[in-house]
Amino acid sequence: MTPLPFVWPYAGLFWTVFLWAFWPEFRIVRHAQRAAGAADAKSVQVIIVAQAIAGIGAWPLAWVRALQFPAHRASVFFTGVAVVVAGSLLRRHCWRTLGPSFTGDVRASADQQIVVRGAYAILRHPAYAAGILMNTGLGIALGSWAAAGILGIAAFLAYSYRIVVEERALVAAIGEPYRQFMRTRKRLIPFVY
Repeated sequence: MTPLPFVWPYAGLFWTVFLWAFWPEFRIVRHAQRAAGAADAKSVQVIIVAQAIAGIGAWPLAWVRALQFPAHRASVFFTGVAVVVAGSLLRRHCWRTLGPSFTGDVRASADQQIVVRGAYAILRHPAYAAGILMNTGLGIALGSWAAAGILGIAAFLAYSYRIVVEERALVAAIGEPYRQFMRTRKRLIPFVY
C-alpha cells in the first residue's frame, strides 16, 4: 500500500511540512561542517551519517505492508505530521532562546552564559529532544512503525553522542555552574531522562 506522503492530497501537506521543518536544519548542518573544531569530536558528522543511514533504511520500509501501522492510516499520518511540526517548533524556540549560543557544532567558552529560560528551564537539551521528535514523526507520517523506530532510534543515538561531547566541553569551559545546571535538569525527557 502506498504511504500517504506519496498520495494526493496528503502529499501536498507532507512535503510542505517536510520542507518547512527540515530546510533550516540543512542550513545549520552546512554552516556547522565549515565551523566544526576539535571540541566537536566529529559529532556533526555522526549526526549526518546516522540520519542518512536511517533514512536510507527507513523510507523503503514505509512500503512494506507488514511494517505499516495496522489501521487508521489518515489518523496516523496526521499524528506524524503534528509530531514533526511540534518538534520543529520546539527546535525554533531553542534557536531563539539560545540566540548566538546556538550553533550546529560544539563550542564552549568560559564566558558563555547558561540559559535557564524557556524549554531550558525543564531540559538540558530540548533542541535535541526536538530533533528526535522530528525524525520519529517523519516515520509515523510515513505510516510505518519500523520507519518511525529506525529514524527515532538513530536520532536518539546520534544526539546522545552529541550530548556527551557537548557536556564534556561545557563542563571543561564553564565548570561548576554547568555541573549545577546538569544536576537540576534531565537531558531529553522531562523528569525521566
